[in-house]
Amino acid sequence: MTAALIALKDKLKITWTDDDDQLTKLLNRSKLYLEGMTGAVFDLTVEDDKLELLLERCRYVRNNAGDEFEINYAPELKRLILMTALKKKKVMSDEIHSQDVQ
Repeated sequence: MTAALIALKDKLKITWTDDDDQLTKLLNRSKLYLEGMTGAVFDLTVEDDKLELLLERCRYVRNNAGDEFEINYAPELKRLILMTALKKKKVMSDEIHSQDVQ
């Protein structure tokens, strides 16, 4: 069992293993959804703000409220999109500057 699955089961208060396959699929679908929306890379092995956002999306979808997730987490999603764009811009800027030096 992965750390992300353990964290999700803890968040959802699930102690049984019957739903592990379904929850793993939910984690993967939510990961792809958020990566597509934000451009960020979600590493399911690292406990950070992105993983918490991913777990929250799973919770919403599991409770048939997936359509409310973007509304309720708009500030967090916008911040993640902005931070991802700034990191990509910095990487590109650093690559350009290193090419200018050569």
